[in-house]
Amino acid sequence: MIKNVDFMGLEEFLSEEEKIIRDTTRRFVENEVMPIIEDYYEKGEFPNELIKKIADLGLLGMTIPEEYGGAGASYFMYGLACQELEWCDSGLRSFVSVQNSLCMFPIYQYGSEEQKKKYLPGMARGEIIGCFGLTEPDAGSDPASMRTTAKKVKGGWVLNGNKTWITNSPIAHIAVVWARTEEGIRGFIVERGTEGFSTPEIKKKMSLRFSPTGEIVLEDCFVPDDNMLPGSVVGMKAPLSCLTRARYGIAWGAVGMAAYCFETALNYTKERIMFGKPIASFQLVQKDLADMFTEITKCQLLVYRLGRMFDEGKANHVHVSMAKRTCTMMAYNVAKKARELLGGNGISLEYHVIRHVMNAETTTTYEGTDKIHTLILGRYLTGMDAFR
Repeated sequence: MIKNVDFMGLEEFLSEEEKIIRDTTRRFVENEVMPIIEDYYEKGEFPNELIKKIADLGLLGMTIPEEYGGAGASYFMYGLACQELEWCDSGLRSFVSVQNSLCMFPIYQYGSEEQKKKYLPGMARGEIIGCFGLTEPDAGSDPASMRTTAKKVKGGWVLNGNKTWITNSPIAHIAVVWARTEEGIRGFIVERGTEGFSTPEIKKKMSLRFSPTGEIVLEDCFVPDDNMLPGSVVGMKAPLSCLTRARYGIAWGAVGMAAYCFETALNYTKERIMFGKPIASFQLVQKDLADMFTEITKCQLLVYRLGRMFDEGKANHVHVSMAKRTCTMMAYNVAKKARELLGGNGISLEYHVIRHVMNAETTTTYEGTDKIHTLILGRYLTGMDAFR
């Protein structure tokens, strides 16, 4: 699937259209993003001029039907795109993932026909950027304990609360916000410019520096009835279904991250001379490379099968939890080992590996920590809830 790291020959099982999406995305990140990313990462900025280019590739709203401006692509194709985006950087994949899985999907799945027509085409064109307001300062791994409230008033709702660690919030035009009502959790579309709505940026973070991250502050924020997602009457099931799709993309992306780090380490050790010969000839180095390659291959097989199951309607949130947990921890370990193999050069942004190491610190944490996904699998296996 990643041509240079495909030990099991999965390439032959891809359709021509799937190969085109993968290869087109790879060319984009190689030509448009890799030449500038180390500078933007160091500055902690996201180049907004990339948004239109990303949209023109059809990467925003990939799985949304064409009638709403999307590409109507499969989730397998979406996974391949996530893999190539994170081969470049987690923040780049995160930008696309949030727009697709956490903003466009809930509007498509739980929104009214009017809401779909109003927002989705512009989001697919990159003219409307969204963010997803679920995580709170005191409600991360336990979103059901959120304190943000929505009180019914004449003609709409008044929202109060605070969301934090929200990807894209500083640049977002709309926010899909989840709040507690007297009837349960509901979703609301809050537009930039609404009185009482602000999105202060979170500064001084050392991971995902290429990704714009901030808060959502709601202070007596009035949202009209037309902006409540009518399908969100299903309660927590709605935001959790969005997270399942986001976690799916993260799993695929982690494979791309690991592949980049492995390829870099492999090439470097073949060229780095020590004691008169390439360090790739040393037994311990070859063991590290063999271990990295094996773990990447195992995760490639996992996401390949998961992607096919997703499109066949056979995958559930437990399958996704296994993939998210396994692939992100694999990528974290591969990135750290690659940094070691590069020696002193491993901490230079010029080689990009240290950037992946720092990003991996986040990918194992957001959209459900490694421990949370472990407990999801444990509950599935035993039928016993160990969360409390």
